[in-house]
Amino acid sequence: MMENRPDLNTHIDEDNIAWLHFDKQDSGTNVLSASVLEGFYETLLELVECKPRGLVILSDKPNGFIAGADVREFTQLENYDQALDAIQRGQAVFDRLAALPFPTVALIHGFCLGGGLELSLACRYRIARDDKGTRLGLPEVRLGIHPGFGGSARLTPLVGALHAMDLMLSGRTVDGRTAKRMGIVDYALPERHLKTAARALILDPPPPHKPARLQALTNHAWVRPVLAKVFEYQVGKKARKEHYPAPWALIDIWRNFADAERDMLHAEAESVARLIVGSTAQNLIRVFLLQEQLKALGNHSDYHPQRVHVVGAGIMGGDIAAWCAFRGMQVTLQDQSPERIAPAIKRAHQLFKRRLRRPRPVQEAMDRLMPDHRGLGVERADVVIEAIFEDADAKRQLYAQLEPRMRADAILATNTSSIPLGELRTVLKQPQRLVGLHFFNPVAKMQLVEIVRDEVTDADVVLRATTFARRIDRLPLPVTSTPGFLVNRILMPYLLEAVQLESEGVPAIEIDRQAVAFGMPMGPVELADTVGLDICLHVAENLGEHFNVELPQRLRDLVSQGNLGRKSGRGFYQYKKGKPVKPVWPRVHHAGEEVIDRMILRMLNEVVACLREKVVEKADHLDGGMVYGTGFAPFRGGPLHYIESTGADILYQRLNSLEQKFGIRFKPDSGWKDVAGFSLSDNMASE
Repeated sequence: MMENRPDLNTHIDEDNIAWLHFDKQDSGTNVLSASVLEGFYETLLELVECKPRGLVILSDKPNGFIAGADVREFTQLENYDQALDAIQRGQAVFDRLAALPFPTVALIHGFCLGGGLELSLACRYRIARDDKGTRLGLPEVRLGIHPGFGGSARLTPLVGALHAMDLMLSGRTVDGRTAKRMGIVDYALPERHLKTAARALILDPPPPHKPARLQALTNHAWVRPVLAKVFEYQVGKKARKEHYPAPWALIDIWRNFADAERDMLHAEAESVARLIVGSTAQNLIRVFLLQEQLKALGNHSDYHPQRVHVVGAGIMGGDIAAWCAFRGMQVTLQDQSPERIAPAIKRAHQLFKRRLRRPRPVQEAMDRLMPDHRGLGVERADVVIEAIFEDADAKRQLYAQLEPRMRADAILATNTSSIPLGELRTVLKQPQRLVGLHFFNPVAKMQLVEIVRDEVTDADVVLRATTFARRIDRLPLPVTSTPGFLVNRILMPYLLEAVQLESEGVPAIEIDRQAVAFGMPMGPVELADTVGLDICLHVAENLGEHFNVELPQRLRDLVSQGNLGRKSGRGFYQYKKGKPVKPVWPRVHHAGEEVIDRMILRMLNEVVACLREKVVEKADHLDGGMVYGTGFAPFRGGPLHYIESTGADILYQRLNSLEQKFGIRFKPDSGWKDVAGFSLSDNMASE
């Protein structure tokens, strides 16, 4: 008899096949915590004594196989030795699994990520459910580490370096059918055939999968130095080594040890142990946990919206409609004429083809997105989203038309980027039903959605709006309805200071270079061009009315000349085929640290102001919002975390110096006294 454990249930059937079920208690997802790994190891030792004909490992969780290691335990590792011990214990468990003297099968559905995929790689065979919900991958680089439980040592010889390194260096996931094509799994099958196929592999085991000769050649000692340079070039386009060392470390391990599995396992463990206690990994783990916090905000409701009506088929409205249809919603898209809707339908088709690839799912998504210039979808919609241009009068006129036709329980949401709800709801008979759903461009890439509410907004409406954001796989961030909300309010001073620097003669390319060197995904000048200089000006003018923000004349001049950025072909940069044509950086220009200080400190000063004004409920939500809404250097853990790690007193003094040199726009907000590690009250009282 097998002993059943809290997270593991094992039984042996009439064919003497052992079926080991993972079902982590008090959790909706299977994760490999230290206690789960210990129980799994003890179960494997018992199985050796029982001598079954074979072992099938499967999950009882509806959402997937195993989502990986328990990330929260990573934050408890205090030093390299602790980390190395934990990783080597995990490797020992999977080594025990790989050494079992009978066939082993991983039966995979849903999420099979990180340690979950590493566990399946230690099995002799793998079977994946063939549907869109099955995702396999090794996304550890997104946490600042790389596979540490044998993933790199087992995957590279299984499928060759090109497939294996692509998965590990990018952190991307693949579905079951793609995994079969790559050689990661032996079969990708419908649900009804999974257990039958697993049983067949045990009763009549074929030879384990081997890579094709060309795939195997990619791991050869003569080939690795050349391929390593290719991998480094590809990684270098997306991740600077000083910011994100993990992919570079993985390339070194593969280059040096790919022909010796035990040496590669040792090197893998030692490398991950060094990385995981470093600042990059700890900050990226923090960012991951911030993401989990935001996800949890929308997971406590029985609200299940199915129908969405979007008014406004411009870039934002059309892309919001397309994303909702992509995520399974029935969507109607309204504008003044079919001709205005057509470009949005074309963009949606491109999105569906890029994401779904196969003709049938693409067609199903297209069928869910209906052009509706007469607005017939309003009456049936669970959620009505207004995404027209930023004009309060036009929005109010639209609401007066929409409200009488909407269901009483439907949400009325606005995608306004800066207008407070109080200015918009005056025409509504039920003003409490208006809520903000502020998406960011590009909608398909930007995960954050600001859930905008004020003291009038009904709490249940806010909850349903938050749940809707999660239903379409977006991160909800509740914010108060103050001008600019959170993200635009904090981002705008950063962009305006970049424009000011450019107007003072600092080359745009140097401004962007310093911002990227700081860790931003894109320089502020190119970002302003990408957003659209007319939009930047409109938002800046709106914020300027409320916060006395001075606008650089350079921005007004470009907009008045029709140079609006990427969409017009010229802004601060000239654009060809949507790509900026950047001049060579003039080496004669010596721009010091003051450039990045001016941009980042204006942003951080606004961060402190938003925290003081309680624009968000929690400081962690502010950090999460800025990372996922602006791409604020993830390896720094968020702007408030950056303030803490750098020293609020140091940053405060820098702001003081900049105020003396450049004026009131750098005046430190009074909230610095609450975030600083020392008392600023005397300094502030004397100012």
